[in-house]
Amino acid sequence: MAMSIRKVALVLGGTGTVGGNLVRFLDGRNDWDVIAVARRAPEFRTRARFIGFDLSDARACAERLNGFEDVTHAIYAAEDTGGDTHADRARRNEAMFENALHAIEAAPKLARITLMQGSSVYGGHLGPYKTPAKETDARHMPPNHFFGQEDRLRDRQAGKRWSWTLLRPHAVSDLASGRRGGAALAIAVYATLSKALELPLRFPGKRGAFAAITEATDATLLSQAAVWSGTDGGCANQAFNITNGDVFRWQRLWPRVAEYFQMEAGEARAIELAAHMAHMGPLWDSLVERHGLGRRPLGDLVDWAFADTLFAQSWDVISDTAKCRAFGFDKFVDTEAMFIRRFDELRKRRIIP
Repeated sequence: MAMSIRKVALVLGGTGTVGGNLVRFLDGRNDWDVIAVARRAPEFRTRARFIGFDLSDARACAERLNGFEDVTHAIYAAEDTGGDTHADRARRNEAMFENALHAIEAAPKLARITLMQGSSVYGGHLGPYKTPAKETDARHMPPNHFFGQEDRLRDRQAGKRWSWTLLRPHAVSDLASGRRGGAALAIAVYATLSKALELPLRFPGKRGAFAAITEATDATLLSQAAVWSGTDGGCANQAFNITNGDVFRWQRLWPRVAEYFQMEAGEARAIELAAHMAHMGPLWDSLVERHGLGRRPLGDLVDWAFADTLFAQSWDVISDTAKCRAFGFDKFVDTEAMFIRRFDELRKRRIIP
C-alpha cells in the first residue's frame, strides 16, 4: 500500500476565523504537520507548533520565519482590519504580506502558497456589482489590499518552484472558538441580548439587505477547499470562488433563527451594532454570571463592525462557483443547517446560554 507523503503547513493568521479553523481541521489529518503564526496564542487545543509575533514587523518576520526547511505549504489568512480608510488598510495589509512572502518563499520544500482573499475582491463591499461574480471579472477601482497581495504573489512566482492558489469565500462562519467569530456568533450574541431585553429578534440591517440574495461559506468547507486546491496540481496558479453552493435571503432565514432562540421574529430595523453593543457590556456580563458562560468581554467576543458591514449590503452578493466544481471540488453545505449547527456548537461550548 502506498504511503502518503507528509506535508507541513505554515498557517499565517493561524488563530483567526479562517486560519484558526484551518489549523483545527489539519489537526485531524495524519498526513499534515502544522505551524501556526499569529500575534496571540490559540485558545483552542491543537498539536500545531505556535509562533507568536506581528506580521507587520519586517524584522520579526525575517527572524521568526527563517529556517523552515520542511514547510511544503503556506496559507496566508492574516488580515489587519485597522486603518481609517481603504487606502490605509491596503497599505498595512500589503506590507504585512510582503514581509511574510519575503521570508517564506525561501523555504526549500515550498510547493504552494495559498492566499485567502474574499468576495470583496469584486467590490461587493462598495456597492452593487456584477453578479454572479466570476474569477475572470475585471477589478474595481482600487484601493483593495487583495489586489496588491495578489500582484506580489504573481510577480514573485515567475520562475520559482512553488505555485500559488487564490481562494475567495464570503461571510465565513467558523467553529465556535469564542474569538470574534463570524456571522453565526454575531447573530447568536445579538439574539441573546435581544431576548434578555424582552425584544423581538429584529434584523439589525437595512430593509434592502433583508431582501437581497446573499451567500455564506462554512469554514470547514473552506478548509477542505484549501487542502484540495493546495495539493491538486491542476489548481496551480488559479483563483477559485468558494461558497456553500446555495444562496439565501435573510428575510427567509430570519424566522428560522428566531425559532431557534424561541423568540418572535421582527422586521428589519437598521441599527449600528458597533455603537449599540458598546453599551451592552454590563448586560452581557450579567448573562455570563447567570448562565455560567465563558468569561469574555463583549467587545472581544464579536467583531460588530464586521456584522454591520454584513447586514448593510442591500444588493445581491453572489459568487459563481462553477470553476471550482469544474476543477474537481464538489462539496457543498446547506447554509440554514450550517447556522443551526453553529448555534448548537456555541451553546455546547457555553459561549451563549
